[in-house]
Amino acid sequence: MDTQTPDQDPRSSPGAVGGVPPGETPAGEGSTGSETGPADRQTRGWAKGPVIILGIIVVLCAAFFIAYAVTVTL
Repeated sequence: MDTQTPDQDPRSSPGAVGGVPPGETPAGEGSTGSETGPADRQTRGWAKGPVIILGIIVVLCAAFFIAYAVTVTL
């Protein structure tokens, strides 16, 4: 019984062993790209709450050092 397989002989198929020979087209790229999956919905920058808290801390520290400088010089 003589069975034919649709597979080619790996020794005679181009690029099977040792890479792609000159003049042959290399294998295609993978089907998964960098844009697969859900879209990134993160916003850039800071939220209003942390900026307000940091601003208050900076103002309080500045007021403390100004008050300290004024009391030391008296």
